[in-house]
Amino acid sequence: MHPGTVNVELDDALFTLPSRYEDRTQVTPIGALLSGQRAVIEGQVQLTEVVYRRRRALLVRLSDGSGFVNLRFFYFSQAQVQGLARGTQLRCFGEARRGPMGLEIVHPEYRRIGAVAEPLEAALTPIYPLTEGATQGRVRQRVDRALRALRSGEQDSADLLPDHVVQALQLPTLRDALQFVHHPPVGTRLEDLAAARNPAQQRLAFEELLAHQLSLQQLKQLIQSDPAGPLADAAGLESRFIAALAFKLTGAQQRVLTEVDLDLAGNRPMMRLVQGDVGCGKTVVAAAAAARAIGSGGQVVLMAPTELLAEQHHRSLQAWFAPLGIDVGLLTGSLPARTRRSTLAAAASGELPLLVGTHALFQEGVELAHLRLAIVDEQHRFGVQQRMQLKDKGRHEGLVPHQLIMTATPIPRTLAMTAYADLDVSVIDELPPGRTPVQTVVIAEEKRAGVVARIHAACKEGRQAYWVCPLIDESEELRCQAAEETAVTLAAALPGIIVDLVHGRMPPRDKARAMQAFKAGLSQVLVATTVIEVGVDVPNASLMVIENAERMGLAQLHQLRGRVGRGAAQSSCVLLYRSPLSPLARARLATIRDSNDGFEIARRDLELRGPGELLGTRQTGLAELRVADLIRDADLLPQVRDTATQLLLENSPCIEPLRRRWIGGAEEYGRVG
Repeated sequence: MHPGTVNVELDDALFTLPSRYEDRTQVTPIGALLSGQRAVIEGQVQLTEVVYRRRRALLVRLSDGSGFVNLRFFYFSQAQVQGLARGTQLRCFGEARRGPMGLEIVHPEYRRIGAVAEPLEAALTPIYPLTEGATQGRVRQRVDRALRALRSGEQDSADLLPDHVVQALQLPTLRDALQFVHHPPVGTRLEDLAAARNPAQQRLAFEELLAHQLSLQQLKQLIQSDPAGPLADAAGLESRFIAALAFKLTGAQQRVLTEVDLDLAGNRPMMRLVQGDVGCGKTVVAAAAAARAIGSGGQVVLMAPTELLAEQHHRSLQAWFAPLGIDVGLLTGSLPARTRRSTLAAAASGELPLLVGTHALFQEGVELAHLRLAIVDEQHRFGVQQRMQLKDKGRHEGLVPHQLIMTATPIPRTLAMTAYADLDVSVIDELPPGRTPVQTVVIAEEKRAGVVARIHAACKEGRQAYWVCPLIDESEELRCQAAEETAVTLAAALPGIIVDLVHGRMPPRDKARAMQAFKAGLSQVLVATTVIEVGVDVPNASLMVIENAERMGLAQLHQLRGRVGRGAAQSSCVLLYRSPLSPLARARLATIRDSNDGFEIARRDLELRGPGELLGTRQTGLAELRVADLIRDADLLPQVRDTATQLLLENSPCIEPLRRRWIGGAEEYGRVG
């Protein structure tokens, strides 16, 4: 192979990066070995035997004069038994743990050694993520072969970052960075590697984040390559909508609506994310934008992730738009056939200006005469592919629709600009007046009776309460069954108080009836699964009880808590937990108890769990980050964004190689599957 040539297989090996490291550079005396310790040991085989207890196993007793340890193998061959005969000298690596006959190591890595001392590892040992059929030994061999080719010049893994970026960040060359991350030298502390703040790790993290940033910015360019057409609102419907509201918009709502209106007045399709805390009034801003689109002669769809939330949006929009003479349709998977047909016909003819629905809006047979604005609620449950589908769904006479995306999961602005680089970001950072902070308490399950008594007292004072059932199983059926049993138990414990029930398996009509009854005050306690997480607004509800709160993430707990505190009365949220609590669960519950600030809670959630669940990064494409970490490497993000913007302006030839290196042959962001 000529110098400067890229062997794809070797390049793949170079960028198969270790997930962690082990220190195998020194031998630990067996007598000093502790349970839970991963260590290199050396010793002589004292005894080898095949035992038949609960299951067949090979036991090897190893001693070095300071003590002994048992090696236990459940999978072994006769040749292996013979190779571990008494008197054989071994070097082993593994985790010691308590066994029935003292310390033991199950399935250690081992090799026979001679009487003369053999050299130990000269660097920390990389541990690689494995695909099916691969072993650590084989992966290490592939990586070492690729590193040798890189050092000799046979393999040219191009240093794709511009020189000025490398110099500004004082980063090493790609060759030096790869050598370091695959074989950190002796003396490098494992804690420092885990923190990934070494310049070599930062070099690779920057490049990986840049590749993802470029892909998302390219997606934005792709979506905005078609015109959308300005929405001038000749009918003045937006101002009439705002004037008809029973409340004034907050300063933050007005600021964000101005940003949205500026986008809608342009020729390029709006791609804007509106984020804000629970109860900040995102839906009103979206509805005002919808009024502008309808006033411009266009159609609007609002897409929600669940039927319950779609139904809630439908009711709210109907109440707001009815005085203006605007019809609002609903399209979900469980609509009766006749209603569905008439709704589809009205949408296809253009008679229906505003349509609310679930992902059913994407299905074949859903035609929209002149879609000009698509509103997506809880965007992280949809993702970039659906943004492209919306573009294609609404294409009409060469125009594509504007897109407004809402999320009640607040995340730090720098992170939002990275994870959602294909979107412009607006933040509603102010709550409507009259909202009282919710007091949160954490109570053990054993004190459940006291919580029920508290509900009884609140209901007798004319207030209402939610009781959210535990996430006991991934099975929707079992969750609903738990909710039904809880409703029966509470009804028996609360004589004279009407307890109602809502869960995901109920027919839409029954769910709507239960929600409306609760909203109207006809029932005092609503037992629910997490279907009430978003979209429910009952100002008289002042008490929220969440069972098995330790099983839920911070974002979800904060969303659920946001269902109370919507009126003037002091509201409370009770988090019931079952002992014992893990350290992570304890930290989560302490965070939600001590803070009502959604941005602070999101920051802690990111620290505790990482960005995956919070951002829905499986959808955004950032889930498969191999070396970078959005939280740990937050200080790199502004430079990453600026570099990506500059490279795209210059139409740099390094863009596609960077994307291939870090994102590979996977489908491009936004490409509809």
